[in-house]
Amino acid sequence: MKKRVTMAISIAACAALGICACSSGKESSAFTGDTTEEPDYQAKLNAISVEAYSNVEGLDLEPGTYISVIGKEDESAYWKQIKEGVEQAADDLNEELGYSGDDEIKVIFNVPGDPGNIDEQVNILDEELARYPDVIAISSIDEEASAVQFDLATMNGIPIVAFESGNSYQGIQCTCSTDNAAAAQTAAKELCSAIDEEGDVILVVPDSVSGSSKDQVDAFREELLSNHLEVNLADVIYMDQLDLMKRQAAAEQLDIAYEEVVKASDIVSGDGTAADSDEESVQQATELLDQVDAEAEQMEDEDVIAWRFEKNPDLKGCLGTSAEASRLILGALDRAEGMADVSVIGFDAGEDQLEALENEELDGLIVQNPFGMGYAAVVAAARTVLQEGNEAQVDTGFVWVDRENMEDENIQAMLY
Repeated sequence: MKKRVTMAISIAACAALGICACSSGKESSAFTGDTTEEPDYQAKLNAISVEAYSNVEGLDLEPGTYISVIGKEDESAYWKQIKEGVEQAADDLNEELGYSGDDEIKVIFNVPGDPGNIDEQVNILDEELARYPDVIAISSIDEEASAVQFDLATMNGIPIVAFESGNSYQGIQCTCSTDNAAAAQTAAKELCSAIDEEGDVILVVPDSVSGSSKDQVDAFREELLSNHLEVNLADVIYMDQLDLMKRQAAAEQLDIAYEEVVKASDIVSGDGTAADSDEESVQQATELLDQVDAEAEQMEDEDVIAWRFEKNPDLKGCLGTSAEASRLILGALDRAEGMADVSVIGFDAGEDQLEALENEELDGLIVQNPFGMGYAAVVAAARTVLQEGNEAQVDTGFVWVDRENMEDENIQAMLY
């Protein structure tokens, strides 16, 4: 990787918040000269650009209020941080209101057992609607997938807020997330700088259906077209399409035209023409698919991404917009031919990403604020129940991290 020294912090930080839980009906204490020690997560709350979403003061919810929070998964460091933010907001609410036992505000966090499974997330949404929560906060895997459920929620007076990833549904009360366009623009600028403003770059994105991924790809592309005319976005690789890519790569390795694979798939599934649907044709198509799929099953995700990389011999840089995308990029570059000097920028700040940055495998990281997303989502949900009104968008902040600034105190506060 190329060594370089850059420093750019893109974080919407509020003034430090005082920790004081005073409300009507509670006796306030006189100042004694002692200061209250801030919790270690306070900097993450300070990064939320709308201060009202960084604390639970004044959210006078009724005892037993039920807030349902539905995420995408809970296995990655990023999503563990979101869950921690959700749980911390719930704890703070109950402490602020003095609730315990049956009176506690219930904040239930649910995710698909199979990370990123759209159908399973929709099923969870159905189950939660049947429990009639006071509000639902959801990070939609597919921004288009739950319109029917959202209509049903509206009919039953259950409002919806979004977090982490936006949603196309018109009735969403509030979205608490990274400014994905700004984050992608910053990543584009830093990647272009790393490759001296010239050459091909590739994006590796977690999925092709979420609002966050669409926003990131669109903003990255627009930044290149507007301000970096000598840099070409050569490819966008979507991780939810890796199995399809493996079939394509396997067909190529077997010297079979991919059009033949598509045709065989149509015949086997019954979508072929009547002339193609005789028993012999079906058997031949099945044998061809078995051959291709047997080859594809031997490929790891890094193998097929390396295959795509090798189709771009002028590749100079890559951006992975999640921790897993960054990991796959580094693994693929190790397997691809002639890719030793490709610059890589990633998203998020788990242990593996920080180690790769220190080892100069990564040139920098866009570090989001997942703890703040989870916390702000619960606050937005509470405000919705209380009909206090919400901001349409709540920016939870991000920072640019490289080897030059990663030890800075304000950066360390955002890492996880």
